Amino acid sequence: MKCEHCTRKECSKKTKTDDQENASVDVPSLALENGEKGEFHKLADAKIFLSDCLACDSCVTAEEGLQVSQQNAKDFFRVLNLNKKCDTSQHKVLVVSVCPQSLPYFAAKFRLSVTDASRRLCGFLKSLGVHYVFDTTIAADFSVLESQKEFVRRFRQDSEEVPALPMLTSACPGWVRYAERVLGHPVTPHLCTAKSPQQIMGSLVKDYFARRQNLSPDKIFHVIVAPCYDRKLEALREDVPTALHGSRGADCVLTSGEVVQIMEQSDLVVKDAAVDTLFGGLKEEEVRRHDGASSDGYLAHVFRHAAKQLFDEDVGEVTYRTLRNKDFQEVTLEKNGEVLLRFAAAYGFRNIQNVVLKLKKGRFPYHFVEVLACAGGKARGLRPQASPNSDTSWVPPWCLTQWSLSSSHHRAEKPGVPLEKPWDIVPEKSCTWGGTR
Repeated sequence: MKCEHCTRKECSKKTKTDDQENASVDVPSLALENGEKGEFHKLADAKIFLSDCLACDSCVTAEEGLQVSQQNAKDFFRVLNLNKKCDTSQHKVLVVSVCPQSLPYFAAKFRLSVTDASRRLCGFLKSLGVHYVFDTTIAADFSVLESQKEFVRRFRQDSEEVPALPMLTSACPGWVRYAERVLGHPVTPHLCTAKSPQQIMGSLVKDYFARRQNLSPDKIFHVIVAPCYDRKLEALREDVPTALHGSRGADCVLTSGEVVQIMEQSDLVVKDAAVDTLFGGLKEEEVRRHDGASSDGYLAHVFRHAAKQLFDEDVGEVTYRTLRNKDFQEVTLEKNGEVLLRFAAAYGFRNIQNVVLKLKKGRFPYHFVEVLACAGGKARGLRPQASPNSDTSWVPPWCLTQWSLSSSHHRAEKPGVPLEKPWDIVPEKSCTWGGTR
C-alpha cells in the first residue's frame, strides 16, 4: 500500500507511473469515485491499520518478528518464577518503568484518578515480585533537553548550501523506523538525533541505577510499560545497547492492554504503593511532568527555549493554530510583523505524508515539526494494543481531562506538581544518557 517493499499479503501494491510518483507518496485513497472501496477501507476490513505499515517496512525480519513476539507476559513471568525457584545468586532485579501516557488507560479501566491508578499499578506489580517501579517522565525530560539544544544548534548552522532545518522530532518508533528504512534521504538528515525517552530510560536503569545498586546491567531485567505496540520494536534497535556491555536497555516491553489483562486475571489482594524514584529527595506528590500537550511535549518546550535563546523572547502560553485539520497545528513567533519561528505538530499518517511531500519539493515553511504516527498524539492516539480479543476501548474524555490537570500545564493551579528540569536533580556532568541515537 504505502511501502513499495511491503510483502504482506493483505497489503496491495500500487503500480507507480511517473505521474503518480511525482504527484503522491502512495497515499491510500479513502474511496473511489464509483463507490467501490478504496485501499484504506480494504485494509481496514483486513484489520491492517496505518500503524502496521508505519512500523512494518516489509521489513520486520523473521528474527525481529520472533524477538518482538517473545516480549510478552510469559517472558515477564518467566523471570518472576525464576527468582522464586533459583539460588539467590542467580536472581534478577526486576525493574518496571511506566510511561505516563499509559496511566490514563489504567485510570479509565479501573475508574480511578490518574494518581490512584499509578499507585494501584505500582502496588500490583510489587505484589507480583517486582522490586522497583519507576516513572519514565524523567527520561522524557532528558530527551526534550537534548532536542532543544540540537534545534538551537541547527538553527544557527542552517544555510542554503547546507540546510540543517527543518528538524523533525519524534519519540514515535513507528515514524522513526518508517523514515529511516523507507523514506531515507532527503528525510533522514532532518531527524532529531536525541535518544527517545525509552532509550534514555534504559540507559538510566542499566547504567546509573545499576551502578548505584552495585549490579552489572545483565543482573537487571528491565520492563517498559507503554501504550504503543511499536515500543517492542524500538527495544530491538541495534544502536541501543552499545554502552551497556551488550545488555539491552529494555529487556521486555508490555503494552498497557497486556498489563491490564494480567491484572484482570490475577486474584492477588493488592495494596496501593508509591512509585519509586531514580533520584533521592523526591516526594510522591512531586512526580515530574515536562511541559507539553497530549504527546511528549517536544514542540512547546523547544519553542520556548528557542525563542529565548535565539531572539531573547519570553513565551508564556504556547498558542496552537489549527490548519487543515485538528491533527495539524501551527505555532509561530512573530515580532514587528515578521515570523521568527514557525513550528508545526503533524499527527497521523495523512499529515505525515503531506510533510514528506513538501519536504521533497523543497517548499517547506517550518523550522521544526513534531511528528507522531498516532492521530491526536499519544494520549488520544492508537488504542493500547494487546491480544485481538482484548478490550482496547478509547480513553474517555473525563480521564484525559484528569491527566491534563495533573500535568505541568496547570502547575499554577496545582503547585504540588511543579515543572522540573532534570539537570536540577542530577548534575549536568552526570547527564550522559540523553545523547544521540
